[in-house]
Amino acid sequence: MSPPATPKAPPRLFDRDLLVRRRDTAAPRFGDYSFLKARVSRDLVDRLDDTSHTFRSGVELGGHDGGVAGLLQGGGKVAVMRATDPSPGMVAQARARGLDAEVADEEALPYDPASFDLVVSALSLHWVNDLPGALVQVRRVLQPDGLFLGALFGAGTLAELRTCLTEAESDLVGGLAPRLSPLPALSDMAALMQRAGFALPVVDRDSLTVRYDSVFGLLADLKGMGERAAFTRGIGQPLPRRVLMRMAELYAERFSDPDGRIRATFEIVFLSGWAPAPSQPKPLKPGSATVSLADAVRRQSGEN
Repeated sequence: MSPPATPKAPPRLFDRDLLVRRRDTAAPRFGDYSFLKARVSRDLVDRLDDTSHTFRSGVELGGHDGGVAGLLQGGGKVAVMRATDPSPGMVAQARARGLDAEVADEEALPYDPASFDLVVSALSLHWVNDLPGALVQVRRVLQPDGLFLGALFGAGTLAELRTCLTEAESDLVGGLAPRLSPLPALSDMAALMQRAGFALPVVDRDSLTVRYDSVFGLLADLKGMGERAAFTRGIGQPLPRRVLMRMAELYAERFSDPDGRIRATFEIVFLSGWAPAPSQPKPLKPGSATVSLADAVRRQSGEN
């Protein structure tokens, strides 16, 4: 019998070193561009407040300047909270805010199994090359009955910009090059949470619309957030100026409001799941119900 085939490593779409350099560049002024991170961080904390649990030790992965950790610090919900990011510049910003922060990469978490009972991540996991593997690592570092709360950009993000770039480049160049990062759909994330082994997984989404005077304001914000595309060498190509200007014309024509300002959509996919534990509720096994559907229907009909 031949040995089992070694699983293929996922393709490396993103250059993580380039991502780190761009975050390092964005770090000193990140607070001027962190409105989406701040909004999503508040949403995650609100979701955490909806649980009855309190937590002993939590970590924020890909935390930039520690948005979630900063909101949780000293609040009583988590006794000890740590912020991490692959960018030393962002970690320096988190430490300047008085947070316990360290450099750590979501693609290779440096923590022992069952290190935390809470893991959170806001707007960072869409940059990992192996998202299924990253979710497995998150579950591994959680203690039994520990909670993971995450949020990342979903497939509907920047749909307007994608449409205009595609048309402009097709018309002027006669082909397409990767310009914006591919992003997961809601159904993708639901399947990945189950595949990673989380108990009681929940996946939902929210859509935010941000308005700008022009598409160049949007592009400036993406740069300030550290969200410019970071493809590996050989995938991305420079954007010709004539394509950029044609894209801006199309955007203004198709996605502007009566006051002339343009719209940009950001789809946020929220994730939650628990590390399995014996104390958690389990779904009934098929055939274990004590009342048949027919009896229930007859009972309901009799009541009516």
